[in-house]
Amino acid sequence: MDKAKKQQLAKLAAQVRLDIIDEVHAAKSGHPGGSLSIADILTYLYYEEMHVDPADPKSPSRDRLVLSKGHTAPALYAVLAEKGFFPREELLQLRKIGSFLQGHPDMKHTPGVDMTTGSLGLGISAACGMALAAKLDGLDYRTYTMVGDGESEEGQVWEALMFAAHYKLDNLCVMIDWNGLQIDGPVTEVMNPTPHDKKLEAFGFHVIVANGHDFDDIEKAFEKAKTVKGKPTAIIFKTVKGKGVSFMENQVGWHGAAPNDEQYEIAVAEIKAKAKI
Repeated sequence: MDKAKKQQLAKLAAQVRLDIIDEVHAAKSGHPGGSLSIADILTYLYYEEMHVDPADPKSPSRDRLVLSKGHTAPALYAVLAEKGFFPREELLQLRKIGSFLQGHPDMKHTPGVDMTTGSLGLGISAACGMALAAKLDGLDYRTYTMVGDGESEEGQVWEALMFAAHYKLDNLCVMIDWNGLQIDGPVTEVMNPTPHDKKLEAFGFHVIVANGHDFDDIEKAFEKAKTVKGKPTAIIFKTVKGKGVSFMENQVGWHGAAPNDEQYEIAVAEIKAKAKI
């Protein structure tokens, strides 16, 4: 990827991070840690990888993204707003009564949301159904789903993975956000689901491991995934929880807490300084 493209994506991702902080601060609740960890990946998906059109968000031929870790909706909303699916000012209505931006994604009311999620394990299961539907209908859209590392402790996730391999869903890309932390602490201490790579391979997946904060690595991972035939692909993205805000990085307490006014100012200043915006 050329330098100009990387700089453009980095600025877009920084704006997404600013939006995430704005959202949870305005709502006084939400999940900033895991939202910040997937900001770079979602930015790349919507600006480089997926075929989507804000003017036609329900197009049958569009690529789909299912945010299985639905509590990180602030990241998805931020990217959708930046992409033009709805006005950015709506982001400050997150979790407010009457807003179409609920605490978890809602496909019935939010433009650009392909599946209502929140109950962990539900999203990846729906994504498998979407991918199979494309096969049955003879459509060439791809389905992407973002699964949390803590979420991967759910038995339903592994049932979905078995389903995907059985039906040879090579139009499905499962992304695991491996930031190492979940609400109760380190993932490997709560209920260790590792080694993901070997387990996913045993379940019939082509497995790719990538740096979820390096656009070159992200690009290579998605480009490789599109070449895999006859089996689904899983990308294990190594990320940092709270990425971009120093006092949130690798801190489990920021899984589901909103910054106060002082912390908000510090976070915004840091993100702007790093991105030079």
